[in-house]
Amino acid sequence: MTSPTSAPAELIAALVQRQRASFLSAMPEALSVRRDRLQRLRAVLQVHCSAIAEAVEADFGTRSRDFTRLADVLPGVSMVDYCLKNLDRWARPERRKTLKPLSFLGARAEVRYEPKGVIGIVSPWNFPVVLAFAPLAQVLAAGNRALLKPSEHTPETSALFAEILASAFAPEEVAVVTGDAETGRAFAAQKFDHLVFTGATAIGREVARAAAENLVPVTLELGGKSPAIVSRSADLAHAASRIALGKLMNAGQVCLAPDYVLVPEERTDEMIAALETAVRGMYPTMLSNDDYAALIADRHIGRLGALVADAVAKGARATEINPAGEDFSASNAAKLPLTVLRGVNDTMQVMQEEIFGPVLPLVSYRSLDEALAYVNDHETPLGLYWFGEDQAEAERVVARTRSGGVTLNDTIAHVTVDDLPFGGLGASGMGAYHGIEGFKAFSHARAVYRQSRHDIARLIGLKPPYGAKLKQILRLKLGA
Repeated sequence: MTSPTSAPAELIAALVQRQRASFLSAMPEALSVRRDRLQRLRAVLQVHCSAIAEAVEADFGTRSRDFTRLADVLPGVSMVDYCLKNLDRWARPERRKTLKPLSFLGARAEVRYEPKGVIGIVSPWNFPVVLAFAPLAQVLAAGNRALLKPSEHTPETSALFAEILASAFAPEEVAVVTGDAETGRAFAAQKFDHLVFTGATAIGREVARAAAENLVPVTLELGGKSPAIVSRSADLAHAASRIALGKLMNAGQVCLAPDYVLVPEERTDEMIAALETAVRGMYPTMLSNDDYAALIADRHIGRLGALVADAVAKGARATEINPAGEDFSASNAAKLPLTVLRGVNDTMQVMQEEIFGPVLPLVSYRSLDEALAYVNDHETPLGLYWFGEDQAEAERVVARTRSGGVTLNDTIAHVTVDDLPFGGLGASGMGAYHGIEGFKAFSHARAVYRQSRHDIARLIGLKPPYGAKLKQILRLKLGA
């Protein structure tokens, strides 16, 4: 559909009501209906894969179409296939235990995972495909209807989503609302049965407040400052290669990108040299290299430059890793090389907000306890990464820190495992999807109890007038 302009709230509300009416009138829908919707969603991604990659490239200015297919479209298809494979098992009622006297007499208890109804999805611009289609796949797997609000910062992609999803789904099943921040606020204020938001923490707070007005449960994936801890047992070349890959993927515009690196103080120089080697190997040039993505907007270049300038003014030392010595300031490409900062501290803005670009602070540590204390003294990150060969240390890091997820000896990789939940904690989000956790997040766990035909309360003394049987039970259970 076209972007609501004159009365977005009314138009969105009408769509929500239309979907809810269709949902209620169709209850209960067979699992075959869910499978059909998932198969149609998969076909949308496959048939329009090239058009999607072109639209994303147009929105970014420079972004490899192969990268979009690999890191944005393929994970969406993978999630659809994962849901299709597991749907029958997920949807099966779960038997639960009842009290033994009741179960012996025929009482039964179970949990049924039933669809909630109409789910709203607010997706971001950095990975516009997978961060819209992966939650959409699980929303449909759980039997819901869905309303999608893609980002206004990727207008070509968002408009394409509206077109291709309308070609495969009736608006009562899946619909797309496009528009600006005002439309987004109107969207978040609707009476959904669940709301999924992926984006910045500050906006996530606004979304949560808006949803709370209608008591709408939320799943928030908010990012944050994900640390990478480099152990003294680490192979620095390996660690630097994986950190550089994770940091420069999509030019750092990744919610799970390593935001800063904790490195033993005596290995800081060695770490910078290893990062230079790693970057040179992947991006011998950057300005005319489609494999190195552009920043989404010019204003982000100014923001990142301000972060670096603030850090340097407060005592940090900056090392620019620019393999071909290119003049980025003379180019109209919205690109920046990687800047590594050492000597950073918490007074610097770069250590206070999510960077979301090719700037990488190094924080020196003397002991592992010092490194862990630094992580735990800050907001809980979406991801945490550790590099090394000491497995006892790896377990210690996992056990003594908190984060949405962990990848050992790599970055970001845990999100690629469809069977693992993906979500944050505290400032990095709440709730999770992927895995069975996503299916359950978008389902209502409904308790169903079948009572025995026998008058059990009378048989075991729970029915007035109370007497000796009840006293015996209370002495057994309570000791009095």
